[in-house]
Amino acid sequence: MQQTSHKFKDNVKHALKQPNLRTAIDRTTGLLTSRRRETLAQYPEYAEARATAERIKDHTLDYLDHYLEMFEKNAIASGAKVYWAETPKQATDTIIDICKSHDAKSVTRAKSMLGEEIGIGEALAEAGIERVETDLAEHIIQLADEPPSHIVVPALHKTREEVAELFTEHHADPHKTDDVAALVESARRELRPKYVGADIGISGANFLIADTGSICTVTNEGNAELTTTLPKVHIVNVGIDKLVPSMGHCAVFIRLLSRAALGTEISQYTTYYNGPKRSGDIDGPEELHIVLVDNRRTEIFDSFMKPMLRCIRCGACMNHCPVYNAVGGHPYGYVYPGPMGAILTPAMTSLEEAGDLPNACTLNGRCQEVCPVNIPLPDMMRRLREEQWRRKLTPASMRVGLGFWAFAVKRPWLYRLGTRFSVVMMRWVARAKGKITSLPGAGGWTRHRDLTAPQQGTFMDQYKRGRRS
Repeated sequence: MQQTSHKFKDNVKHALKQPNLRTAIDRTTGLLTSRRRETLAQYPEYAEARATAERIKDHTLDYLDHYLEMFEKNAIASGAKVYWAETPKQATDTIIDICKSHDAKSVTRAKSMLGEEIGIGEALAEAGIERVETDLAEHIIQLADEPPSHIVVPALHKTREEVAELFTEHHADPHKTDDVAALVESARRELRPKYVGADIGISGANFLIADTGSICTVTNEGNAELTTTLPKVHIVNVGIDKLVPSMGHCAVFIRLLSRAALGTEISQYTTYYNGPKRSGDIDGPEELHIVLVDNRRTEIFDSFMKPMLRCIRCGACMNHCPVYNAVGGHPYGYVYPGPMGAILTPAMTSLEEAGDLPNACTLNGRCQEVCPVNIPLPDMMRRLREEQWRRKLTPASMRVGLGFWAFAVKRPWLYRLGTRFSVVMMRWVARAKGKITSLPGAGGWTRHRDLTAPQQGTFMDQYKRGRRS
């Protein structure tokens, strides 16, 4: 996937001009956050389950080498073939080699953020192999030739009306009406023959179970099952951070994932794969290939960002992020948007490439509050900002501005004088309309929203008055 994180500010300006984007985002994230809140209210064990999940992940990461070896041994014993890939290119080369060894002309693919991360779509296209995205949202954005804008709801940025236009243009037997049910039926008619005709099915995995060598996928459409059982060959591409020790540990995350991601008690389909088809099995692939991908995860493991490897890719952090809800996922310029992307993108690319992302945060803390494995996202963003400052990657204007601010705050009388003067000036600017539509030095804010007029006096003045009353 082309990396444009260094163009984050330009991407944001473009996103803010999209007339339908905010409507599309609000429709989906509003529904997901309200459903999550209602579902967790009926799950009194949530706090305990969350703490347990955090401990399980931390334990697994502390003994990652042990559990990786256990998983490989048990997966091979079940009949699967296991490959190791340090880089995205090694991963895609392995997958393409498997496809070519079977003279594959077409593959069906179930949604996988790891697949987006390694660029499997581009690799298949370069190899001349037809790729059919079977997840409904991924099918939509494949037709639109766009990257995902959300890790759980990839077409979140599209309105129903825009989807209807895409299907009318690209489907052989498109919908007759524009309601959601008709659009789903149109996609089903288009995709069903592709499942049967595919030479290979490619999927990701939500969890890898070490003591059985099993693969677990959690979906809501059933497309993953059709992708992985109908073709003769099933390829799994998955990050090494998806490990859990046992089925019992996996069950803890199954209960948390659906609630955090979609606000439902459990997903429609939770499927475990234990090797290829055996004698007597009704269905299943004849071959199962598992490609375990590092892609700088071991570097993250050795850094302060290690808790990020707990992530179960639920998307709750971005659903509750005010920045993501204002601009969507595309401005982040890489696979992972929102708060999680503000950490993972600099880690997987570079702080030079993605330095704007950790700064695109109000540090309100909602992302950590809703994270089902309690990842300290705000703390890590602060650390990345400190690293930027230490390496002198912050803009010169910011360094100069903070220098002036530091000079003032070290002299309380000067700081109080400056804040009082600022309040007077802001009230004067807002005197006509009761709000501030433009302000020198604050154009980044007032360009897209208004500032309310400040109350009488500074915070400290009001605080002192409150103490005296």
